[in-house]
Amino acid sequence: MKKPFYQLQQKQDLIRQFTPNWFTVTMGTGVAALVLAELPFANGALWQIGAAVWHFNIGLFAVFSALYALRWLLYPDEARQIFSHPAMSLFLGAIPMGLATILNGLLKFGAVLYGDIAVQIAQLLWYADAALALLIAWCVPFFMYSRQRHELKSMTAVWLLPIVACEVAAASGGLLLGHMDAGPHAAGILLGSYVLWGISVLPAFAVLTILMLRLALHQLPPKEMAISSWLALGPVGTGALALLALGQHAPQVLAAIRLQALGELFQHAGIFAALLLLGFGLWWLGIAVLSTLSQLKGLPFNLGWWGLTFPLGVFTLAMLNLGQQLQIGFFCSAAYALGAVLIGLWLMVAYQTAKGCYRGSLFFSPCLKAYLEQRSS
Repeated sequence: MKKPFYQLQQKQDLIRQFTPNWFTVTMGTGVAALVLAELPFANGALWQIGAAVWHFNIGLFAVFSALYALRWLLYPDEARQIFSHPAMSLFLGAIPMGLATILNGLLKFGAVLYGDIAVQIAQLLWYADAALALLIAWCVPFFMYSRQRHELKSMTAVWLLPIVACEVAAASGGLLLGHMDAGPHAAGILLGSYVLWGISVLPAFAVLTILMLRLALHQLPPKEMAISSWLALGPVGTGALALLALGQHAPQVLAAIRLQALGELFQHAGIFAALLLLGFGLWWLGIAVLSTLSQLKGLPFNLGWWGLTFPLGVFTLAMLNLGQQLQIGFFCSAAYALGAVLIGLWLMVAYQTAKGCYRGSLFFSPCLKAYLEQRSS
């Protein structure tokens, strides 16, 4: 067992071993805060707890961003090895998705606590988040094609991470529109979000198709990657949430540029497509649960366990949004049940992460290990 982080032989190891998969912690914590605010009686204690968790998540994101920036400043040669690593490079997509949860929290909590300034900051963050998500959606797959070696049998749902960030930005765009005046600016965000949705969801479905083939040919992934099965729920749930959020505001936004009929089409098509996506997501949820239960005995803890939180969180929010738009209580009740499960999973994973940090077992960079082994050979 490694020493606790405060007893590391070299204090710089905390920076040298820092990897972007830590941003999955901010993804899961951020979505847990948003779900807490939507649960029954959320206008009281649960809303306040959600706001506190969101503030805590901002601190986490700031610390993680500083550590990763310091790694690039102090160890640039080692840091750039991530582009050649077939697994760790995929987690770069967790950075914009973690940022999106902070952006969404500004709209959910910040607008109430801090007023219009929170919405203005959210607008700026949306542009930054969309640009970063698009850059990662281009660059990481290109590195997969040009620098890295991949095999079908070693493929997991982690392949989705650099792609899904764009549709997360699209969903944030839909939420942002609810706090903006209708006009050309809002219409630009609306249409741009639909483009981001297409950039993400369509490639994600291609990955999911290949993933189904891989599972059929090579069986379940190894135990250390068992939780990755839950990640397949992410693009499905986020895709549905984005269509619902964008479609909800499309009629009034597009009416401002004389395209109200198109906006109504977007709204109705979004509800229909979300129903289909949620059905597909329900199938993936069953597969993920069965896959996890079949490998539960002796399942080792790692940061991949945060894959239990964000995908389930966005699926829950999508189902709740659908229930609210259709005014069907069954969908809302199902979403509340999933939300309760999510909070339980989040508490469990957060506790295991805190314990792993104390023991020092989570501070490990696979790309650094591969780089040092290559230099020594």
